[in-house]
Amino acid sequence: MLHHDEIPATSPIHPPLLIVHGLFGSARNWGVISKRLADTRRTVTVDMRNHGASFRAPTHGYDDLAGDLAEVISGNGGRMDVLGHSMGGKAAMMLALTQPELVDRLVVADIAPVAYGHSQSHLIEAMRGLDLADLASRGEADRRLAATVDDPGVRAFLLQSLDLKAQPPQWRLNHDVLEAEMQRITGWPQIDARFDGPTLFLSGANSDYVQPAYRDKIKALFPNARFARIPGAGHWLHAEKPREFEESVRVFLNSGR
Repeated sequence: MLHHDEIPATSPIHPPLLIVHGLFGSARNWGVISKRLADTRRTVTVDMRNHGASFRAPTHGYDDLAGDLAEVISGNGGRMDVLGHSMGGKAAMMLALTQPELVDRLVVADIAPVAYGHSQSHLIEAMRGLDLADLASRGEADRRLAATVDDPGVRAFLLQSLDLKAQPPQWRLNHDVLEAEMQRITGWPQIDARFDGPTLFLSGANSDYVQPAYRDKIKALFPNARFARIPGAGHWLHAEKPREFEESVRVFLNSGR
């Protein structure tokens, strides 16, 4: 079972919402959005396998991740809305395609059901290379990581997975397995299935992860897919434009109910 946190809704008039983070992320990245969306529904955020406080496993394919999410849903009423970002979006898509009875509405944040050519192994090397000796503050960790990671936003995101309270500090990520499975994480398996439920592909307008050329593939798998973009946002759209992201998700999940 994945480690997960629940926020009870004050007015549970909609199905519960499962929120699934991306590569190198964790449930804590989604705490504020999860809490705000919990005004009308119960929200559940998870740490995926090999991330955060969840279990470590030797494999990290989308069949594995979808199976993990199915366990969470089965233990939380048997059917949920699902929101997934990046790697989490692919896991959510695989779940909806293989076990559609578990998914009511699906939100896929800035990812498509295609294989991407960009490995993230360089970030694993940067995290491995961070000198953890006598590290006492996140500011000092950021200064050291800046030697190999230029983007301050990326550094801030990665450092959310660094446990500074541990002695010595340690990463809450299974770097070895994530590196070994990187081709499966950036890839997408061949699958002959379709999910007919309402689906929103929500992207950052400044991101190139969901291109017009992918729409035919998306519509073949998700015939009821809608598309929307958030102006001024890139791949980490939920962090860059949290209020706009929240409102887009809320409108889609609540529409017609």
